Amino acid sequence: MPEAKTQSSLFDAPPAGSNMPEFGVAEISNLVKKTVEDVFGHVRIRGEISDCKLHSSGHMYLTLKEGNAVLASVCWKGQVGRLGLRPEIGMEVVCTGRLTTFAGQSKYQLVVEAMALAGMGALLKMLEERKKKLAAEGLFDASRKRPLPFLPKRIGVVTSPTGAVIRDILHRLDERFPRPVLVWPVAVQGEGAAEQITAAIRGFNALPDDRRPDLLIVARGGGSVEDLMPFNEENVVRAAAESAIPLISAVGHETDTTLIDYASDLRAPTPTAAAEKAVPVRADLLAQVADDGARLLQAMTRLVADRRDRLRLIQRALGEPSRLLEPLAQRLDERSERLALAWRGFYDRRASRVNEISARLRHPRDVLHLAAQRLTNAGQKMDFAWRELFTRKANRIENLGTVLGHLSPHAVLGRGYALVQDAQGRIVSSVRQTKKGDKIRIEFHDGAAKAAVE
Repeated sequence: MPEAKTQSSLFDAPPAGSNMPEFGVAEISNLVKKTVEDVFGHVRIRGEISDCKLHSSGHMYLTLKEGNAVLASVCWKGQVGRLGLRPEIGMEVVCTGRLTTFAGQSKYQLVVEAMALAGMGALLKMLEERKKKLAAEGLFDASRKRPLPFLPKRIGVVTSPTGAVIRDILHRLDERFPRPVLVWPVAVQGEGAAEQITAAIRGFNALPDDRRPDLLIVARGGGSVEDLMPFNEENVVRAAAESAIPLISAVGHETDTTLIDYASDLRAPTPTAAAEKAVPVRADLLAQVADDGARLLQAMTRLVADRRDRLRLIQRALGEPSRLLEPLAQRLDERSERLALAWRGFYDRRASRVNEISARLRHPRDVLHLAAQRLTNAGQKMDFAWRELFTRKANRIENLGTVLGHLSPHAVLGRGYALVQDAQGRIVSSVRQTKKGDKIRIEFHDGAAKAAVE
């Protein structure tokens, strides 16, 4: 059997006649990978992101460039959320990681384990470009900002549950005007802080009406630009702009400015100032109410006094009311007396008129007797007129009968004439209306006979 190759042997023996070693593809790939990882096992590389893509698997693939040189890079899924910033094309960054090779494509790449912006200038440039982009979408328009409630029933605070910020806010609210406070604890810097702040703002807006606060305060203490970066993220700014609840941003110190300040309804220079803007001073309100009550009482006292003085002047101008009523009462007595006399005279005149008319009226028996007499006379006249009319009509009918008798064809027939009719009963008045063999009827004054034409 051939002798086995020892583990310490890296190369096969060179062929006969040559001293150059021979490598397999996998072997040379492993050697290159080991060499690169040994030499560049931990490096920091500065460059501009020219391409960035988050794969559906969760891994992030990006390309760093400087001049004409490019470096393929990859950030594995478990490390993407720990980068602390969101890579964008055009961003100049410093990536920390290790170089390795990818045998499947014969290339080397950087496995990114950490990422930071390359200098303050690049960070500020990135923030300015993001600010312009969001402003162009109208998220910072003054027309979107709403007035804060004068005295909110409930206040929601988005901040870290530990630290001086929440204590300062609660202490200031207790001093000015104690209100119920709902605290949504979040991380205010570092990995996942932006997502937690976004979820808190939207979570407060999603609460039912009986638990939803009337005002939100998003707050954290001062820090570096990198520490305040979660409040510059797009998702936080958009959540603040979309909030249906009025929102106060109180991030950092007075000189610190983040993008959420532009999207909020009001920016407070400090968290303590945010609490001051959230509620009025209770003692001042009580003093103002007391002062307003005193002024109102004084005004009412003056008003009543003015009305009393005016009433006295009117009373003095009118005089004693009984004196005004006396002539009216006297006039009323006079008119009532005249009314009684007028009514009595009216009644007497009507009674006299009735007596006068009743004197001219006839007794009903006399009226009936006169009517019966008139009816008898009218009946006699009607009977006479009827008989006369009947006689005239009878005479007229008799005269008409005599005339009709003279005009009757039978009277003519009695003088020797005859009436000839054809078979259809039509009168034949000319011989041209007949022909030989026609049946005819001849009527005489005392009868009729049938005949035929020859």
